[in-house]
Amino acid sequence: MNYRPFGAYRKIELMVLPPISSVIASLFGLAAVTVWRLHESRRAVTLKKIIIPPMGMATGFSMFIVPAFRVPWAWAAVAFVIGVVALSLPLVMTTRLERQGDVVMMRRSNAFLAVLFGLAAVRFLARGYFDTILTVQQSAGIFFILAFGMIVRWRGKLLADYRRVKAVTPAAVTP
Repeated sequence: MNYRPFGAYRKIELMVLPPISSVIASLFGLAAVTVWRLHESRRAVTLKKIIIPPMGMATGFSMFIVPAFRVPWAWAAVAFVIGVVALSLPLVMTTRLERQGDVVMMRRSNAFLAVLFGLAAVRFLARGYFDTILTVQQSAGIFFILAFGMIVRWRGKLLADYRRVKAVTPAAVTP
């Protein structure tokens, strides 16, 4: 057993800044998601558009087949709960569906873009910290689980709102 006297342990770093290429790639990804969300907000919302993204994202759980990505169950549960409870809340609060004639549209919110940028900043800063205590693969796994929790709650709320809005007859919507 390796015994180290008190104070001989490696100093824990508070945050590791990623390489500039990673920062640039993240910014391009954020810009792409922003443009995509703005484009999608102009199109009618359908049941398929609500359900398919979480189903497609669920295939990402296959990363845990590789042992390097595995994390303890408790960590995964905490990450999922944080995604469901805390990080999905701004998305749920800023997304509204409304009926326009025969179609359901997503009402634009000025706060939605601020929420996207805020979530990206939280992820960037948290990842800088977690990369000091986890492997890159474990960090990717944790953030995937967190994002999955976030999208499941958000899309679940959208599905409930979609069904509620679709249940209202068009005659009742138009004055």
